[in-house]
Amino acid sequence: MDIQRIGIVGCGLMGAGIAQVSAEAGYAVVSKEVDEAFLAKGLARITAQWDKAMAKGKRSAEEVAAFRARLQGSTSWSDLASCDLIIEAVPERLELKLATFAELEKVARPGALLCSNTSSLPITQLGAVLSPGRHAGLAGLHFFNPVPAMPLVEIIRTLATSPTTVQHLRDFIAKVNKTPVLAPDAPGFIVNRLLVPYLLDAARCAEQRLASTEDLDHGMKLGCGHPMGPLHLCDFIGLDTMANVADVMFAAYGEPRFSCPSLVRQMVAAGRLGRKSGMGFYRWEGEQRLEAMPL
Repeated sequence: MDIQRIGIVGCGLMGAGIAQVSAEAGYAVVSKEVDEAFLAKGLARITAQWDKAMAKGKRSAEEVAAFRARLQGSTSWSDLASCDLIIEAVPERLELKLATFAELEKVARPGALLCSNTSSLPITQLGAVLSPGRHAGLAGLHFFNPVPAMPLVEIIRTLATSPTTVQHLRDFIAKVNKTPVLAPDAPGFIVNRLLVPYLLDAARCAEQRLASTEDLDHGMKLGCGHPMGPLHLCDFIGLDTMANVADVMFAAYGEPRFSCPSLVRQMVAAGRLGRKSGMGFYRWEGEQRLEAMPL
């Protein structure tokens, strides 16, 4: 297979980022959203990044024009029918992802590769709504946030994923200038299996008033050389996403270190989701982190 056309379902933070790097790498991209409002917001996020790069002299006007020409927005499932690789990037809810793959079963061409950008859900579980003939071309393709900046992608292979599919995905990842790692089809894969308990422990320390939000973050950032403190990172990921991932992993492993702290659930219920809502462990103004919020 010569992958030329990429379909991406969902144009939120992750889907928009995947669409951006794919178009920049020379692929024709179809970005599918549920309605025109969500689609316009997602496409505007992508074009704003290109405009910013052009203003800083990092991209030429000709390059940006070529990127825009390769990017197509759509609200119709049928526009994905000609895609060679389709990546699901909808919110981290099992029922939503299953509904997405059920639609892809109807419209994807025979032999198209179907992938999920899930950060925690087993790929085999998502493939339950696909016909047996699709399973050899099913895999996880987990990008990290923010997609344009983060160099890693996890390839998650199920028992049925063919070696040919894995190689095609390795080639795609190399072309978008990322580094692949091959991960098992188990909740959390590699990175989140290690990262999520650490972040949840940091939230528990905040809940127990071990130290202030700033001091907890400074301790890990300056003491361990981390580029970002754990509570800052929780805000960056989204506390609602953290809670969903924790629930998936706790259900799978049953270990206390994967349980979601009460503080995180309370913050989500109060609408303090982190950067995307303007409030989390910190107050945010757009992408700028301001002062710590009271707990």
